[in-house]
Amino acid sequence: MVLGITLLAVAILSVVSVVRQLKFKNLFALGFSAASALVFGFFSIMTIIHEVGKMS
Repeated sequence: MVLGITLLAVAILSVVSVVRQLKFKNLFALGFSAASALVFGFFSIMTIIHEVGKMS
């Protein structure tokens, strides 16, 4: 569960980075920020779902 929460925190920070890079119009950093937000968000949600499924 700790891993899922940590990945979720990283995903939230990546979303903040996406918003900042939109403001600066830095497309290269925007691409990497968006990709990391998607990947870390997916893995955090799947990890939390897997851990909750094991509890019941």
